[in-house]
Amino acid sequence: MSFEQIFRLLWARRAMIMIAAVLSLLAATIVGLILPPRYQSHARVMLNLVKPDPVTGETISSQFARAYVRTQTELIRDYRIAGKVVDLLNWSSSPDLAAQYANRRSDDVRDFRRWMAQIVIDSTNAELIEGSNILDISYTAPSPQGAAAVAEAVRRAYIEQAIAFRREDAARDAEWFRGQATKIKQELTAAEQRKSAFERANGIVLDDQDVDQDQRRLTALAVAAPAQSSGPAISMGASNPAAAQIAQLDAAIATAERTLGPNNPQLQDLKRQRVAIASSSGPAQVISSGPVGPSIGAQYSSQLQKVLAQRGKADEARRLSVEVAVLRDQFQKASMRVAELEQQAEAIESGLTLLGAATAPDKPSFPNWPLIIFGSLGLGLMLGVIGAMIAELLARRVRCSADLRFGDLPILGEMAVPAKRTSFKFYNPFRKRESSEALSHG
Repeated sequence: MSFEQIFRLLWARRAMIMIAAVLSLLAATIVGLILPPRYQSHARVMLNLVKPDPVTGETISSQFARAYVRTQTELIRDYRIAGKVVDLLNWSSSPDLAAQYANRRSDDVRDFRRWMAQIVIDSTNAELIEGSNILDISYTAPSPQGAAAVAEAVRRAYIEQAIAFRREDAARDAEWFRGQATKIKQELTAAEQRKSAFERANGIVLDDQDVDQDQRRLTALAVAAPAQSSGPAISMGASNPAAAQIAQLDAAIATAERTLGPNNPQLQDLKRQRVAIASSSGPAQVISSGPVGPSIGAQYSSQLQKVLAQRGKADEARRLSVEVAVLRDQFQKASMRVAELEQQAEAIESGLTLLGAATAPDKPSFPNWPLIIFGSLGLGLMLGVIGAMIAELLARRVRCSADLRFGDLPILGEMAVPAKRTSFKFYNPFRKRESSEALSHG
């Protein structure tokens, strides 16, 4: 259809369209006058999405922020929140609500509290203000004071429930981690007992770096062996048997100072051994009459054979030591996590910030007369146009020559209605051809 055809159609059916618009306006006006006014009050909270948790330091990432907001808006309309609102407002003692509950439908089997909570749920709405992290909680009621009171109660119940959820989750997680820490502690105690029993049974003692004393002694002899060949011959008198050990340690220390750093653990250990032997045995007596006792090379070979013989036992001792270290680290982490969750279970932080108090609205949200008038007129016009189109399809009429055009077929005649008389003009498609032939023969 062309625009001209649509205009002619609507103009011909204008009475139907106007009647539909007027009836829609009258119906909306009657509804607005009959139904009681409704007032909507707002209470707002700010979601601290980017603020870290004061206990754990955790924050919500941006990809989960939308899901978090959606969860909070649904939580506000949950029965837990609505039930708390009913309790805060003491609706259970209201005789009006009790009378309405008594007159409810026969198929309604809800209890009184859940029935009142459903009233709160049906009249509550929550949405995030565009471009911000402010959550707007609204409640609609027949009176402005009632709307403000319920909106404030909904916000208070929501904050209390948010704190309760955080505490319950933290307490439940703390209980789980406490059980894990107890289990790990038992395993750690058993591992330490196995390690101690193995070391006592095999005579192997590991230091803080998991190196046994025989291996450390072998390292000291390996460092001191090159110094013996280049240094003077050293012999110790029979009066002080420990002097040979002191001399060996001095040679090892001298060699280590040339090859190792001053804070190297091996060098520090050699110095501690030298001080311990010197303090317990008295001053050394060095003479040059020739070597007495086994040489450092012989001691090194003997110590090497001892280390090789106990290598399997030393590796097993190190494995047990690593197991103890891993279990100790796990126990420390689990204990720290239990302490954090216990603090979080006692916290009163909800992650929400109150923004003012809910106020009683000055004007009702319903009826909104500008919206009712213009909305009903628009709806009536739309229904009238749809009705006119349906009526035209059911009873098609020819209103202009455009309604008779089908493809490239020409229109043979057209009835005109002049001011004084009616005439009929016949259109001959061959007239132009006859005139052209006459002109050619003339």
